[in-house]
Amino acid sequence: MVKRVAGVMFATACLAMGQAEMANPGTVNFVEGQATIAGRPIGTTQKGKAVVGAGQVLETQNGKAEMLLTPGVFVRLDDHSAVRMISPSIVDTRVELLRGQAMLEAAQVQKENHLAVADGGVNTLIQKPGIYEFRATQPTVMVYDGRAEVVQNDKTIDLGKGKELVMGQQKPQKFDRESAEASDNLYAFSKLRSEYVSEANMSLAQNFVGGGLGWYGPGWYWDPYFTSWAFMPGAGFLYSPFGYGWGYYSPAYWGMWGGYRGFGGYYRGFGGYRGGYVGHGFVGRASGGYGGHFGGGGRR
Repeated sequence: MVKRVAGVMFATACLAMGQAEMANPGTVNFVEGQATIAGRPIGTTQKGKAVVGAGQVLETQNGKAEMLLTPGVFVRLDDHSAVRMISPSIVDTRVELLRGQAMLEAAQVQKENHLAVADGGVNTLIQKPGIYEFRATQPTVMVYDGRAEVVQNDKTIDLGKGKELVMGQQKPQKFDRESAEASDNLYAFSKLRSEYVSEANMSLAQNFVGGGLGWYGPGWYWDPYFTSWAFMPGAGFLYSPFGYGWGYYSPAYWGMWGGYRGFGGYYRGFGGYRGGYVGHGFVGRASGGYGGHFGGGGRR
């Protein structure tokens, strides 16, 4: 009887860790400071639950916000910025930057995804995983990493890594990525959030090893310990575009290599010390206590 009760409790805990429910494009995953949907404030208890529907506007005041698009794709808003959800369909996901500044992180882009950002009346199609920044004051797209296509005046302009385009112009220009990364507050916020959602992924991947309870394939899964939706790929391991020190594990890959990876991987334990250590791109992590990490390697 005791074993049976313990088994039920374990199953319940596993289900709580990874809900079968998936997040939809437009779900607001994180808010720092003040943000609204259609003019209504997003309360603390609504984070991870509030959804920006078709035609609605997500807007920040003194604060920042993170919204989920397709699995593995995030759009993050700077202070005093606004973005309208044009289409929340998973095969046709389109948003429009109305004000301020937005950054899009794409850890995974499938060929079936039609992922577009409108800025100044011009559409940018995201073609590959990477980091993309959009500015509304003088409509501009910057590609920190990845590849995009800008469609304007019935002409398609290719943008690769380290290129930017002011909307209305025909020729992309190079920009200094290192300088931009060091001075851009939205970039710093996005990079930090990328690490947090990676940690949420690893927290859940351990529970789904071997097709554990609640695992229904690739998508967004809720992690109550991180109070965040976590991206879970269906197979393999995907690096975050922000750096090789963290990324996104599938449960099968975590089962094989997640506990101890020699390059860009993690060791996770539970106890007082939380820190990183040693050589060849390895990052060691445990939960709680003192924080810090070393190694891991950056995106270049």
